[in-house]
Amino acid sequence: MKVSVKDFAVTMKLKNKGIELGVYNNNDKHLGDLVVTKTQLKWCRGKKPRRRGISIKWEDFIKYMKSRE
Repeated sequence: MKVSVKDFAVTMKLKNKGIELGVYNNNDKHLGDLVVTKTQLKWCRGKKPRRRGISIKWEDFIKYMKSRE
């Protein structure tokens, strides 16, 4: 996987707009974008806009990750 910062709209803390990461496979095919904000993570598959992405709150994400330990 190749992950790069698409939009770095933060200084020290993540705000509402957050940070957007572009996710590519090893053949440089764009798989989607991961938007990280202070309240949630949002996966936007392919070229979907932010408003159509799949969101998960931080608390739920942490709970999910702990369940996989």
